[in-house]
Amino acid sequence: MAGQGPGAAAPKASSMFLVIGASSLGTVFEWFDFFVFATLAPVISTKFFEVEGINSTTAFIFALLAFAAGFIVRPLGAFIFGHVGDRVGRKTTFLLTMIIMGLSTFAVGLLPDYKHIGMAAPSILIGLRLLQGLALGGEYGGAATYVAEHSPHNRRGLMTSWIQTTATFGLLLSLVLISVTRTNLGEDVFKDWGWRVPFLSSIVLLLVSVWIRMQLNESPVFQAMKDEGTLSKAPFAEAFLQWKNLKIVLLALFGLVAGQGVVWYAGQFYALFFLQNLLHVEANTAYFLIGGALVIATPFFLIFGWLSDMWGRKPIILAGLLLACVGYIPLFHALTDAVNPALGKAQATAPVTVVADPAACALQFDPVGKAKFLQSCDIAKSALAKGGISYGNTAAPAGTVASIHVGQTVVESYEGAKLTGDAAKAAAGDFKKRLGAALKAAGYPEKADTKAIDTPKTLAILTLLVILVTMVYAPMAAALVELFPARIRYSAMSAPYHFGNGWFGGLLPFIAFTIIATTGGIYDGLWYPIIIAGITFVIGFFFYKEKKTDD
Repeated sequence: MAGQGPGAAAPKASSMFLVIGASSLGTVFEWFDFFVFATLAPVISTKFFEVEGINSTTAFIFALLAFAAGFIVRPLGAFIFGHVGDRVGRKTTFLLTMIIMGLSTFAVGLLPDYKHIGMAAPSILIGLRLLQGLALGGEYGGAATYVAEHSPHNRRGLMTSWIQTTATFGLLLSLVLISVTRTNLGEDVFKDWGWRVPFLSSIVLLLVSVWIRMQLNESPVFQAMKDEGTLSKAPFAEAFLQWKNLKIVLLALFGLVAGQGVVWYAGQFYALFFLQNLLHVEANTAYFLIGGALVIATPFFLIFGWLSDMWGRKPIILAGLLLACVGYIPLFHALTDAVNPALGKAQATAPVTVVADPAACALQFDPVGKAKFLQSCDIAKSALAKGGISYGNTAAPAGTVASIHVGQTVVESYEGAKLTGDAAKAAAGDFKKRLGAALKAAGYPEKADTKAIDTPKTLAILTLLVILVTMVYAPMAAALVELFPARIRYSAMSAPYHFGNGWFGGLLPFIAFTIIATTGGIYDGLWYPIIIAGITFVIGFFFYKEKKTDD
């Protein structure tokens, strides 16, 4: 049997505890590293990307792209370390990936910013992110395979669901450490240099995780194949160049993991982004709300993992995808009403509209940092995007100076290309003052009123979002392990997992924010995860067939 391996005895309870604990702790640490960067993206954008010639909106998107860069290379890491894992061993490979990940994260905490070393700063930062992504590309497949190959088939869903909790625990740990650091140092000090503390402190977690993983033995399945001489000589070619295996890889990607990836990031990381950047919730309050939901919902990983052993992986994963598709927009609308009721009321009673010549409106993103965004439409939309204000668009005749309609109040923009020096600063200041006054008069709050937050309702909504995550994610490791034979398992399962999570999921913040900045609707970014989850549901429903036994 591929799941237990030829000649492999079922491990004792004590050794199974060590297997799960060591594998899970190491993966918690790696996800912690990743989410420290994600959570601190607004601060990192000002330190490394907000330079001359790049406006703050583009700088923030650059920071999200730097975050996404680590996800983009994760499939490459899966190919590289998957091959090593199938040839050299599970234990050695995921020990190596953890060391690379940890040292890269520690180095971010030491990296001088743009002010001190110029363009070398963002370049090195992206390089470190790429190393993190490569390492994480090899980590998950190793941990999931290692635990699965120690587990009896009828308990594999439950056992591997512990691995699925690690990303949530990593996010929770990152939020706690950032919140404690922020509170003790104060906001000004934190933005100056305190943001480095979470990165630097990760070295302690690295040392502990490495020591624990050193106590593990090799997977019994891999050891048996090695002893019997049945290891694959070319796992990459066997997994991806033979159609009988490649078609399963593609099915795993488009019929399982792509949808799971977007649901994971929408329900946890994007929910945090939505609270902070679009609903204007103070950082520590947002961390508390997300952290509370994670604590409440995390046991459901184990519950759905256990249920998948009885009911099957497919019905639980597909049910989670379907519920996400139909539930995201009403849930995020309800989140607005619960967290920032003043904003929800203002949007309903005094909707904002940008009236402009469509030909004079550019996409609020400049990948080379050369665009100035000085047309009146760009200035208007940039101001609203920065403020997280939802707006509609109305076409105006060519040559019309753009204006912002806040209810019945009209705020005219200005053509920045015609102004320089003090005149440009004066025009910008006057526009900001007029727009701020109009929004304030219409009831748009600058920040969410902490006292007005309906905490029980907010926690309930966020918990529901995380429970959807647990439905699609808890059975995933077992489902992927069972799709592939043991000789190519590390390579074959790692690739679709990291394409799905790294590309479809990891790019969600960037794609969603770009959609919002373009259309003006703060809920429009949700259509990306809804569409991807919907496509995955359809493909999985018709083509994914569970394996009842190992081969």
